[in-house]
Amino acid sequence: MAITTADIHAAADQITASGQQPTLAAVRAALGGGSFTTISEAMKSWKAAQQAAAAPLREAAPAAVIERMSELAAEVWGVAIGMANDRLASEREALESTRQEMEQAQQEAAELADQLAADLDAARAQIEQQAQTLEQARQQAVQLAAAQEAAHTAQAALREAQKRSDGLSALLEQERAATAAAQAKAEQAIAQAARLEGMLEAFKAGR
Repeated sequence: MAITTADIHAAADQITASGQQPTLAAVRAALGGGSFTTISEAMKSWKAAQQAAAAPLREAAPAAVIERMSELAAEVWGVAIGMANDRLASEREALESTRQEMEQAQQEAAELADQLAADLDAARAQIEQQAQTLEQARQQAVQLAAAQEAAHTAQAALREAQKRSDGLSALLEQERAATAAAQAKAEQAIAQAARLEGMLEAFKAGR
């Protein structure tokens, strides 16, 4: 729920009643938050109401003075009251000038506080975004490490398979050599058998 001017005035009254100075920071803390600019504008009307409530200097002359000094005493007292009121008016003018300067300074401070709050929110958002980016980079690094590990494993398996292939190739060459030798022996045996058969035929013919 938005903070109203009445809420700000009530908070300032409570702070004043507790004997403390109702600064912008104190009012904001009592409200639990709020824009410094909004609080500053509401506090201007609150201070104006406080000053309007202050009664001017109105003090009647003591009865003893009136009785003893008659008209001259009354005139002197009136002059004194006039001087006091003039002094009060001068002080009020100085106070009003000081109040305006303070309000201007408070307004500038409120605007600066709002700007700093916005900058802080932006910085927090940037930090959060950078944290998310860092987390994504970390996850990608983990995935890359896993991929590299899988690649190393695949390379090791490929080397092992190459070794087995080389071993099988060597065995195949041995088998081929053995087959060629056996074939050569078989051909020699066939040739020898043919020669023997020829000799046998020739022997039979000679008989």
